[in-house]
Amino acid sequence: MGQTAAIPEPESIGTENLLTHGLTLVFSRAARPESQRNSKSQQLAVKRAIDVFLGSFAIIALLPLIAAIAVAIKLDSRGPVLYASPRVGRKGLVFTCYKFRTMCRDADLFKPNLRLRNERAGAFFKLHDDPRVTRLGRWLRRYSLDELPQLWNVLRGEMSLVGPRPHPLDDVARYEPGDFHRLDCTPGLTGLWQVTARRDPSFRRCVALDLDYIHRWNLLLDFQILARTLPAVVRGSGE
Repeated sequence: MGQTAAIPEPESIGTENLLTHGLTLVFSRAARPESQRNSKSQQLAVKRAIDVFLGSFAIIALLPLIAAIAVAIKLDSRGPVLYASPRVGRKGLVFTCYKFRTMCRDADLFKPNLRLRNERAGAFFKLHDDPRVTRLGRWLRRYSLDELPQLWNVLRGEMSLVGPRPHPLDDVARYEPGDFHRLDCTPGLTGLWQVTARRDPSFRRCVALDLDYIHRWNLLLDFQILARTLPAVVRGSGE
């Protein structure tokens, strides 16, 4: 798959102005009561500690599997082991998101033409039979193993174990104003949408679930989502 440099910069796809207006709309809100802010800050601190502890443990425990996948990718097709691409995180922060490469080299160059065949509604882009996906890549995606490198993003604080999935710049460029509310939260490896409606093609359903998660968020909800994620991964419900 292509390197990060092959992906257009935000200015070239018109994302910068859209982000500016959208984030201004989202984050210009009235201040919350101090007691409520303190309580949430404490919970967020615990959430971050859990991310670091569980993320570190997962990387160490899964290191043999990670190494095996890296070798298999090199043997399966030409190109780098990792795919690094800019994603939009909390409050519009653009960061480099890491995944195991599941597509052919320079796959991003073919994406504009393939959008005409997009099978998802709204800002989503997904093809069930994407011609760019490698043989090994289909298996990695099915069991969500391609996302294991994002544990590094979790340790860096750019992502959390649980939260809305981070979207590519060109998808964010297609957001409607209300969609920017999902950027109130640090993006996650898994989330409410992943364990309830992952195969639902509607972007509106995805946003609704992300906003529901943000509105109802607490540590118990995170643990419930994590507990439901493992069975979903074992069943191979990914695409």
